[in-house]
Amino acid sequence: MAQTHVVWSTAMLGYDFGPQHPMAPLRLDLTFRLARQLGVLDAPGVELVETAPASDELLATAHEWHYIEAVRRAEATGEPDLDHGLGTEDDPIFAGMHEAAARVVAGSVTAATAVWHGTAAHAVNLAGGMHHAMADHASGFCVYNDVVAAIRAVLAEGAHRVAYVDLDAHHGDGVERAFWDDPRVLTISVHESGHTLFPGSGHPTDVGGPHARGSVVNVALPARTADTGWLRAVGSVVVPLVRAFAPEVVVSQHGCDAHGLDPLTNLAVSVDAQREAMILVHDLAHEVAGGRWLAVGGGGYAVAQVVPRIWTHLLAIAAHVPLDPVTPVPRAWCEHVEEVLGFPPPELMGDEGDAAPPRPWSAGYDPGDDVDRVVLATRQAVFHWFDLDPLYD
Repeated sequence: MAQTHVVWSTAMLGYDFGPQHPMAPLRLDLTFRLARQLGVLDAPGVELVETAPASDELLATAHEWHYIEAVRRAEATGEPDLDHGLGTEDDPIFAGMHEAAARVVAGSVTAATAVWHGTAAHAVNLAGGMHHAMADHASGFCVYNDVVAAIRAVLAEGAHRVAYVDLDAHHGDGVERAFWDDPRVLTISVHESGHTLFPGSGHPTDVGGPHARGSVVNVALPARTADTGWLRAVGSVVVPLVRAFAPEVVVSQHGCDAHGLDPLTNLAVSVDAQREAMILVHDLAHEVAGGRWLAVGGGGYAVAQVVPRIWTHLLAIAAHVPLDPVTPVPRAWCEHVEEVLGFPPPELMGDEGDAAPPRPWSAGYDPGDDVDRVVLATRQAVFHWFDLDPLYD
């Protein structure tokens, strides 16, 4: 069995909205160059897997048929279809759009089923994480929702409980909506508040439909939340709820736009802290789900300074060869970045941020702390559905 199934081929670079769009495929190219130069892709048990585009039948597990047809039609004609979110500033039409987006879906579904069937311990699709796409329209740089298709694939294969943890700075609204009333799926999104960031949703009081109360969890953090507060929120909400839910598979989205250098968001979470959260999710998967873990990418728009380092850490953790944040960035990679982009990247794999374990929730709630108030609101909204005490557990 492969230890780590990694979805990758240069065909993934075809998901390209154009040179002026924030979601540059260069971030994937730089990530895999960095991971290769650091030896992560050569670690024992790492298998790189190419995928063909998903069939329309597979896409229809996450999307309505008329929307799939609309994507094909918009690509063929180049005409905007605003009813389906196509041809907007966020989701412009590009050549090969359907095939590129469908390939991302196939990658996550293949990875998820490999984990479920035990042909891989962990799986990673960094091109995935398109968590804003809705059943009937594109949204937020996302055409097709690979996460929804992947979770539905393992449910169809016999899984009874799947936990989805979304650490992107933006609310994971498309995944949440898909499983809003499905008690088999726990969706937890730790994001910047919708009061200050797209898509404007994801409030603590959003807890799921009538058949799945408590299965939707939202931690809506204030702008400028940094390492300690962010890690406290993750540890105080994600850990107890995933343990209580006892999923058979853990799926996590690691958009890295919570970083302070990201141009589209207002959080300030270092590479080091995001690495710690990855370790936490990895360890939870081993603790509660027999190690069955699918990790996907997502947002992240500091293309050279941030994304390649964070996602290389994710690959290394999934391969069980974690990298120390003080590891030097290979000189050859730095020279390539300077040649392509004209400025030097960071020299270390970390930011020397504050990734020390935060004060545990059991040590007490601070009513004067903005993050603690947000965390308490979330815990009060959902913890009782899991027989957990919002103040002390």
